[in-house]
Amino acid sequence: MMILAFLCHEEALMNPNNLAEDRIEGRNAVIEALRAGRAIDKIYIARGEVDATLGHIASKARGAGIVVVEADRRKLDAMSQTHAHQGVIALCAVKASCTIAEILALASARGEPPFVVVCDEISDPHNLGAIIRSAECAGAHGVIIPKRRSAGLTAVVEKASAGAVEHMAIARVPNLSAALSELKKSGLWVYGTAADGASPLWQTDLTGPICLVIGSEGDGMSRLVREQCDFIVSIPLKGAISSLNASAAAAVLLYEALRQRG
Repeated sequence: MMILAFLCHEEALMNPNNLAEDRIEGRNAVIEALRAGRAIDKIYIARGEVDATLGHIASKARGAGIVVVEADRRKLDAMSQTHAHQGVIALCAVKASCTIAEILALASARGEPPFVVVCDEISDPHNLGAIIRSAECAGAHGVIIPKRRSAGLTAVVEKASAGAVEHMAIARVPNLSAALSELKKSGLWVYGTAADGASPLWQTDLTGPICLVIGSEGDGMSRLVREQCDFIVSIPLKGAISSLNASAAAAVLLYEALRQRG
């Protein structure tokens, strides 16, 4: 996947108005970025730390020709957007978005029926990161998010995904309804989720070319997105609470699809 050739500068990152997409925070997230070959400009590591994981990160980074700088915790705290940097922050190139066509091409290259996740206005970055993590673990080929009214690919999302953002094809589109129409024209069946869905999850066939739509945390799927769905799936709920968190619902759906798809 092509990486946008824009390298961050320390001065810009110290500016609180700077975009958070230009940094990666936390040990797992930085390790996965290194594994994925992300274009990293510089890595800051907490001064005086003797932790083996941080030592591994520093060694791997230096081996890849990346500048490693020791910094005191106060500087890292000031740079951090997650407030949980775990002693390491990487300054990096912005991760480029891919296209729907590229996601479908990836499925074709693997010889698998397309397996795509669409996030409909997921605004909580922790939820978005968790959904991307579950999608990557379950073998989805790509995640589609809207350019507006959605969490972006920030440092918080990166950390919440435990580095899965580095391994997942992610498309940002201006119109989700149009994106779903494009997927349907490419042969995918679109499955939305709602408590009143007529298709119980355990009785729904998820083995073919599919797109799973995860609705927003408060309102569920928007009207136009729901109208694009071929099936509305309901997840069995036996307790007193009437709904699952968006990322929890996504994990249940993804792993039922994985179970069926073998």
